[in-house]
Amino acid sequence: MDATTTGASGDPGDPGAFEKHRPLLLGLAYRLLGSMWDAEDVVQEAFLRWTRAGAAEIRDPRAYLVTIVSRLALDQLRSARVTREAYTGPWLPEPVPADAFGPLDTAEMTDTLAYATLHMMERLSPPERAVFVLREAFELPYEQIAGVLGVPAATCRQHHRRAAARLAEGRDRFRPAAADHTELLGRFLDAARGGDLGALTELLAEDIVAWNDGGGRTRAALHPVEGRAHVAAFIAGLASRSGLGTTEIVEVNGGPAVWTHIDGRRQLTVFDIRDGLIHAIYGVLNPDKLSRVRPPG
Repeated sequence: MDATTTGASGDPGDPGAFEKHRPLLLGLAYRLLGSMWDAEDVVQEAFLRWTRAGAAEIRDPRAYLVTIVSRLALDQLRSARVTREAYTGPWLPEPVPADAFGPLDTAEMTDTLAYATLHMMERLSPPERAVFVLREAFELPYEQIAGVLGVPAATCRQHHRRAAARLAEGRDRFRPAAADHTELLGRFLDAARGGDLGALTELLAEDIVAWNDGGGRTRAALHPVEGRAHVAAFIAGLASRSGLGTTEIVEVNGGPAVWTHIDGRRQLTVFDIRDGLIHAIYGVLNPDKLSRVRPPG
């Protein structure tokens, strides 16, 4: 048995050896799929393959499991893209608690978990998304990524360049929320409750877009609302018709969000905040996507 063969970390088939890597694998699958439900299915399938593998097949357990999960997630993503095209209204990622996958050790891990980044990654092809996540969040060399995808390393470099270019417009804004973000959201809620359209408008970027994901399960806007004036009017209209109910500020995907409970209906609203302004609003109303995040208390 050489140094790279499974040994001290546990033999293939040993659940304890697999569990050591589970948070990393869940985080990888979630970043690739934007859905914790799908990520859990992928990781469970990887576990079954792990239990059936022999020691001769696995020289490096972590690399083996990252490869299996990446390939399974890529297959799932390709079929999911077809399903999402037929989704009722905008499809948004499933929000998760910031600590869902353990500590975020690097800025890149935090960035690739940010809600706005996940939403923008829907623009990428499945191979571009896989290369981007494996390179940015997990810092794998292109040669190893090439082995995962079964393509030349040069192709992986091209995928990464294209992905980075397509995401470059907004990536600098996707950082963990500073303390003043909570204060800004408090002002946002006060302005919306009070119907102060002027104060509300001042908090929004000129090119803001608001997405609402009801998934056909609950009433929600079927198209994105674009532009400062339209978004401000949309929010003010919602507040005037139903009020904002009970609201609490929470943290999901490493950023600030508002948990709302109105007439028995739950909604989580995630914000992309940069330079003291709100650049995007993501309203998740589909109850199937709200089981992971709970309000404080």
